[in-house]
Amino acid sequence: MTVTVAAAQYPIDRFRYFDDFVAKASRWVKDAADRGADLLVFPEYGGMELTSLLPEAVIGDLSAQLEALQPLRDDALAVWRRLAMQHEVTLLAPSLPWRLADGRYVNRAWLITPDGRLGHQDKQIMTRFENDEWGVSAGDGLRLFDTPAGRLGVLICYDSEFPDLARALVEAGADLLLVPSCTDTPAGYHRVRLSAQARAIEQQVAIVHAPTVGEALWSPAVDINTGHAAIYTPCDHGFPPDGILTRGEDATPGWQLARLDLPLIRALREQGQVNNYHDWALQTQRLTLGVEAMRLTEE
Repeated sequence: MTVTVAAAQYPIDRFRYFDDFVAKASRWVKDAADRGADLLVFPEYGGMELTSLLPEAVIGDLSAQLEALQPLRDDALAVWRRLAMQHEVTLLAPSLPWRLADGRYVNRAWLITPDGRLGHQDKQIMTRFENDEWGVSAGDGLRLFDTPAGRLGVLICYDSEFPDLARALVEAGADLLLVPSCTDTPAGYHRVRLSAQARAIEQQVAIVHAPTVGEALWSPAVDINTGHAAIYTPCDHGFPPDGILTRGEDATPGWQLARLDLPLIRALREQGQVNNYHDWALQTQRLTLGVEAMRLTEE
């Protein structure tokens, strides 16, 4: 099966009214759908733009905004669900802090199918900022989603920097890995970018990377946003030598789209130039031999 995927370079905008958010979401989804996209990927913490609707005193308070955001979350999710159904697309909505029944907040991204089915993935490994300053916690486990756009796994930003998470999803049957991100520095962006490309090579799978872009200086959580949307593949038969199928050249908001042949990518695990996916276990075998400390000698 082939799918047209769209990765968003998504700005954090400031709204006066909830209807302003609805109008923006509608424009973005319609634009990608009109261009033939089957799968739309929005970034990590794109949902933080909803905090612009809160009172000024709350907007500037990292802790207060978490609680104040919760009454908006279900209405926002309903908007994304309606748009996915209206345009008959599979859609990963922008993530946002989501309060659980036990009072913890997780970083949750909702995946929505064209018939309105819903599933969510919570971020697994938290950054220093999330842990130490914001109070956003790790969620419980990875999930695999069967959708019209293939079997999808989601690694939210920092999660992409840990190879075993990607390995678990691909071993479970993922055809495609989605990496929504939110990074404020070029260093942060490059950590996610290079990790996403490494995961594509290691697991012989395609990766869709969707970041936030631009400034939102009114927001203490997502004030600076650096990134380039991209779609990465293995560096192998039938794909670009550098593994970059498409990537944004600058920080202009918009979509990066590409067509992916998922069976062709899967076939690389049996017929590729290298055997990264199947040779994964050789690491463990080699490590059982230990690491020998060697003293150099003169011949």
